[in-house]
Amino acid sequence: MKEKGSILFEEDKRTHWAEVILPLALPQVYNYAVPPALISAVLPGCRAEVVLGKTKKYAGIIKSVFSTAPSYPTKDILQVLDEEPLLYKEQLKLWEWMSQYYMCSEGEVMAAALPTNFKLSSEAVLIYNESYGENFEQLNNEEYLVAEALLIKKQLSITEVQSILDVHNIYPTAKSLLEKNVCFIYEELAEKYKVKTQNFVTLHPDYEEERNLESLLNDWHGAPKQMELLLAFLHFYKTEGEVQQPDLLKKANATAAQLKALETKGIVIISKQNIDRIKSLAPVMQVDYELSEAQDYAYKEIKSNFRSKPVTLLHGVTGSGKTEIYIKLIEEQFLQAKQVLYLLPEIALTAQMIRRLQKHFGGNIAIYHSKFNNQERIELWNKVRTGEIKIVLGARSSLFLPFKKLGLIIVDEEHDPSYKQFDPAPRYNARDAAIYYAHLFSAKVLLGTATPSLESYYNASLGKYALVELNERYSKLALPVIEIINTAQVAGKGKVSISPQLEEAIKETVENDRQAILFQNRRGYNPYMICGTCGYIPKCTHCDVSLTLHKYTNKLHCHYCSSTYSKLPHCIACGTNTWQEKTFGTEKIEEELENTFPDFRIARMDVDTVRGKTAHDNLLLQFEQQKIDVLVGTQMVVKGLDFAKLQLVGILDADGLLSFNDFRVNERAYQLMEQVSGRAGRKLEVGKVMLQAINVKHPILQYVVRHDYKAFYADEIEKRKEYFYPPFSRIVLLTLKHKDRETVINAVNKLAALLRQDLEPYIVGPVAPVIGRIKNQYLMEIMIKLPKEKNKGDKYRDVINLHIDQMQAATAYRSVRVVKNVDVM
Repeated sequence: MKEKGSILFEEDKRTHWAEVILPLALPQVYNYAVPPALISAVLPGCRAEVVLGKTKKYAGIIKSVFSTAPSYPTKDILQVLDEEPLLYKEQLKLWEWMSQYYMCSEGEVMAAALPTNFKLSSEAVLIYNESYGENFEQLNNEEYLVAEALLIKKQLSITEVQSILDVHNIYPTAKSLLEKNVCFIYEELAEKYKVKTQNFVTLHPDYEEERNLESLLNDWHGAPKQMELLLAFLHFYKTEGEVQQPDLLKKANATAAQLKALETKGIVIISKQNIDRIKSLAPVMQVDYELSEAQDYAYKEIKSNFRSKPVTLLHGVTGSGKTEIYIKLIEEQFLQAKQVLYLLPEIALTAQMIRRLQKHFGGNIAIYHSKFNNQERIELWNKVRTGEIKIVLGARSSLFLPFKKLGLIIVDEEHDPSYKQFDPAPRYNARDAAIYYAHLFSAKVLLGTATPSLESYYNASLGKYALVELNERYSKLALPVIEIINTAQVAGKGKVSISPQLEEAIKETVENDRQAILFQNRRGYNPYMICGTCGYIPKCTHCDVSLTLHKYTNKLHCHYCSSTYSKLPHCIACGTNTWQEKTFGTEKIEEELENTFPDFRIARMDVDTVRGKTAHDNLLLQFEQQKIDVLVGTQMVVKGLDFAKLQLVGILDADGLLSFNDFRVNERAYQLMEQVSGRAGRKLEVGKVMLQAINVKHPILQYVVRHDYKAFYADEIEKRKEYFYPPFSRIVLLTLKHKDRETVINAVNKLAALLRQDLEPYIVGPVAPVIGRIKNQYLMEIMIKLPKEKNKGDKYRDVINLHIDQMQAATAYRSVRVVKNVDVM
């Protein structure tokens, strides 16, 4: 018999063990013994309560069950928390693949994949020691307060103790109480999700017969307020069927006491029922439109290609009607009782798209993204798991939902960098992970875009993906005309925000009852300020970046660590007050437009203006309903939006898009400019795009003017090949972080030397990134450009991990954090 604290078992009597994934960055998946009483309940995909370390409890996911005893002593699974698995085998395989490919732990994948309320960890609970008695004279003030509360409640959570003492750090007090035997401590695992309930009001069966009800009303005496409430209820009951108590009381302007009186008289019955947090429409199926000739040809080509290839790239120009093709494909899957995942890169896009899809699929479609609260996520998770929800529209996190019968994944705007998770791990690309996920179901994947990523177009050119092209706009409207404005000639020197030509075009557009969008890829008022006397630029004290002035708050903001600073009245370097505001952000553009066009309705769309759950939707709905004349925005206004009366698009700073130090700079700039241009003139007449630049001879601008993706691709793919960048290589970027600059420099040099032993030709660096310090952590980088050799990926990743472990084995570098970013975007 072995004793493990509260866990007692005879090791040799155990016949089954389980791999359990914990939501932590652990180096491996741990094994736990299965008590005989739990053997039938321990199923892959269920949560199990287990202990890690001495006392800490977690709800882990059972990955597998096996009967060969591990070579080391194991702790028991304490209990199984779910009657049915939360996940199917396909999700567990996806987690395993992601952890291997993106060089992270399965626990980190679990932490990203599961809704927060499924990820339980224990909280310490203080339990009153009855034998201590009630004499608290020897306790100090803090100890007395907690002891008195324990005497009354018998047990307190750490959160409750923090509330009693009104301090965050309660551990000195808790430790002292334990030492004085006032209380004991244990770890409690608590389920966070609670079903939402509501009181429903129904008519008592005695009054379901019309004559009994008429008799009641005719013989009514007194209590006029109750009569008003009863009449309101009867109207509600007969027109809508079910009546929720809050809705009834609000409609009747009545009180809960008046309703209780009707219940006491036996006229109504009040019962508590479970309700959904996510309200949905009635399920319908109504795909009532005909595809154009070009759309129909593309649709048939996609279906034909799906017979031989699992992935098809739909390259359709902006405004060509790709969404109508998606809807036809979704309908086909729906009629076969299959589920569909429709991925979009941004939450901003889901609001408009959900309205379009609900016209055809009603409540059969659900939306899933990061703005949902934890309780709502669990409800939607369970409805997808049971197959109740057939169609999900969501951002990249919806890839983790537990689909049961997945038939199709649509990755709209497949080129978009927002599909790549940046921080924390897993740093996955949802587009690429979707292709693997679909493979597990033998499902199909459609990648749709007007500006394919070079990787996807290259795969199509090799025949790895099928390629379908849609080269004309819906209703055969021409693509927008693009005019380049040389702002160097307009401004003389320095940058101009809105040129006279663009200003005149905005005026003419709005006066003709049309709308305009202005795109500037910088938020805030001024991206930076500089002292006109000595050249000092205010910087963040925690990051090596200049601060951005936000006029709304009248403060300087750091866009990397979110710190804010008061606006400096004088230069701290020379004492003068000669601040110059350089370049311009969306906030300044908005102000300039309001000053120039006081009668126009101006709005701004960036991270600062769309923080709430419905803020995106509300703003886009106003623009859609023509309550806004001119919309100023960052990348949020670029992607996939469709407005009938949007006639003019202004790209305010093309040079800024082409000035990043990144091998993808030309690709990103082309995609952004082509995408935002494509918002113009989609319904009524040919749109117009005005593109402001100083370097008007840049070749990328010429490709954009001609809407010539193929010429851009041919030029760019040769450069990628010459310098061995993706799609010809696979990049792994290692970023080392530490609070001490010398430590991180020494660590990165040590790691680079180790890596060169096996990967000499592929190592680039080490170098400091453009921004060398963020959140008080100094950064150094090593880029590894690995060849795409079949079956060599795991070998390369093992070598990299081995050398990272060797570097961190040195005491001096143990605290250096290494971030591994595979397929860096």
